[in-house]
Amino acid sequence: MKMRLELFLVLTAVISAAGKPLSKAAAGNKLLLISFDGFRWDYDQDVDTPNLDQLAVDGVKAKYITPPMLTMTSPSHFTTITGRWVEDHEVVHNMMFNTKTNLKVPHKQTLTRSEWWDNGVLPLWITAQNQGLKTASFHFPGGGANYSGQAVNRVKVEAFNPDDNETEWQQNIDTVMNWFSKEDFNLVTLYYGEPDRVGHAKGPDHPDRKTIIRQIDRTIGYLREAIDLHNLTDSLNVIITSDHGMTTIKKRPQVDEIILNKYLNLIKLASFEILDYGGFGILTPRPGREQEVFEALSNAPNLTVYKKNQIPESFHLAKSERLPPIVVVADLGFNLNSRFIVYVNKGDHGFHNGEMDMKTIFRAFGPAFRRNFLSEPFDSVHIYPLMCKLLHIDPAPHNGSLSVTEEMLLLHGGGSRRASVSVTLMLLMMLMFAAL
Repeated sequence: MKMRLELFLVLTAVISAAGKPLSKAAAGNKLLLISFDGFRWDYDQDVDTPNLDQLAVDGVKAKYITPPMLTMTSPSHFTTITGRWVEDHEVVHNMMFNTKTNLKVPHKQTLTRSEWWDNGVLPLWITAQNQGLKTASFHFPGGGANYSGQAVNRVKVEAFNPDDNETEWQQNIDTVMNWFSKEDFNLVTLYYGEPDRVGHAKGPDHPDRKTIIRQIDRTIGYLREAIDLHNLTDSLNVIITSDHGMTTIKKRPQVDEIILNKYLNLIKLASFEILDYGGFGILTPRPGREQEVFEALSNAPNLTVYKKNQIPESFHLAKSERLPPIVVVADLGFNLNSRFIVYVNKGDHGFHNGEMDMKTIFRAFGPAFRRNFLSEPFDSVHIYPLMCKLLHIDPAPHNGSLSVTEEMLLLHGGGSRRASVSVTLMLLMMLMFAAL
């Protein structure tokens, strides 16, 4: 009888432990989010990338992900870090602008202008900090701003130096690993400006693009070695993604490039415009001229013009208060020129996010992720709730859904798994009692 009682107590303790969720420490709540700007979904398919290939075996790979409209760096990154559509977070362009004063601030100067980023939507850094976590941003768009007076705990803002220094890339990883291992940061976002830069300068089909993809692959190999070196293998989850893809720009003599001033007098009809920025343009007509501007642009080839209140709901742009009344989206590969051709980019983005050339990558690995798991495509807005789950925090209001990504996680069916363990142990206990 005594032996049966002792056995019962031991098995009851095991069952009780099996039924409890993993603690934060056991599950690991450190997260590194890495973005390689302009990494098109298929860039690793024509290049030897052993480290990226190994990630697909050791973790999760999505067939591709769809960025938001707009397929630009700042709007897309802010959707990832907030889980909100562009019409909600209001970072509607890479450039900060003011339609009333005609202010236009270049992209890298915009990175520290809080008035552009702080529109009432809290990014993940701040939400995590408000729940007791330590966060950092290394060159990640939006990290250099204040949100209702709150700043990210540790920030490095992207400088104006070249984007492709491999030694510097590795040093950045060393810095981030020290933040995790020596200073106990929970969330770090790390941004690299490639392969976007080479995609713009040389085009996505140029050999130099393949060279930079090999460099990115070596950097991922260096990252994995650094994770092991800093004893972070059992606590650090890593997500690798991007903001948009890239496409080859069509130029003369193959095509007639779009010059919008041929179809309307911009000085006469527009009070504000940004129409020389890849495949996406915005315009404020002068008072009473909106219909005239709309009809004139509707006659231009290789583009679609929208009145803001008639933008398709799938764009998630129509509710924006910041966007001007007229939005122009060029057909894939046709860049917008306002008055005369000064466009030098061989590749660009900003086009419709339904185009495959605008799709981008998703990889993930670490203690929370399944191995050798291929995910169906999904929208980047769904990365946010996944990150909150990994950090064990309550998300801010967002437009994503954890149901889209939870199958990537080892414990996505945690409740049923624990129940299964409990049932198995209970049956084992019954069998052992019967044998005694």
